[in-house]
Amino acid sequence: MEFQELKTFVDHHDNFEIRVIGHAGSQFYQVELEDIEGQRHMLTRQGKPVLFRALDDVYLELKRAGIHRAYLVQQVPHDEVIGRETHYQDPLTSRMPLVF
Repeated sequence: MEFQELKTFVDHHDNFEIRVIGHAGSQFYQVELEDIEGQRHMLTRQGKPVLFRALDDVYLELKRAGIHRAYLVQQVPHDEVIGRETHYQDPLTSRMPLVF
């Protein structure tokens, strides 16, 4: 989902979730939107996933789109190492609310 599409989506919908996905061992963040139907859309620019180097950069972009709340999701390498599927969608174990 391109940034302009995100802005339009936010203007016309109110039932969605924004996730800021941090990859352990990496200083990069990606933004994902999940709509009411469970479809996931990564934020892209010119068709390529956008990688942010700092949470402040993420906050700025999301504020421009009219978003003021998201969840920080950390993918934990421990799960992958022991062969367990990552469970970063689980709201009780790996999501931290962000308000900006």
